[in-house]
Amino acid sequence: MPLHALPDAGQVIATRAVAVMSKPEPWLAGAVPGVTPLLQPAAHALLLSREQIAALRDRGSELTPEVLWTRPGGAASIGFHLRHLAGATNRLLTYARGGQLNAEQMAFLKQEGVREGGVEDLDSLLAGALAAIDDALEEVRATPESRLLEAREVGRAKLPTNVLGLLFHVAEHSQRHVGQVATTVKVVANG
Repeated sequence: MPLHALPDAGQVIATRAVAVMSKPEPWLAGAVPGVTPLLQPAAHALLLSREQIAALRDRGSELTPEVLWTRPGGAASIGFHLRHLAGATNRLLTYARGGQLNAEQMAFLKQEGVREGGVEDLDSLLAGALAAIDDALEEVRATPESRLLEAREVGRAKLPTNVLGLLFHVAEHSQRHVGQVATTVKVVANG
């Protein structure tokens, strides 16, 4: 990068000062009470997802059902991402607990991307996503370090993993879809 393209020291300091004055992201706010050290990164990611999803309430007037279910350029809708985050979290936690999916979970999976497949308004979609993240945080808190390497199986193919892998995937999966929601909101709500 050419030197003229680099920000000057004043810009860097000002940017960092603003970041320090605002609330730090969960991973910079210290340990999450009741969570084993090995699951702290998962808890931090889930807390960040929770904050970012809850912040969508502030945009409620813009995020009508029509906007929520718009598929810009054929991409997935905001509604899908919120509903999928809730459903996938529920399914992954079932596997982490050693279970297999039931008929209700399979039916939910088939309807995640369909507007008429369930709740379609912002408040209901947010409530479902937030409840799923809260369930994941409770599972993370309730999981002792001694269980993290217990073997688990995923899906009909019984793909091998363990409790740690599943709980980590719940956290990173939530972040992936929250990022997609943020991008899609910018595209569809701003024009």
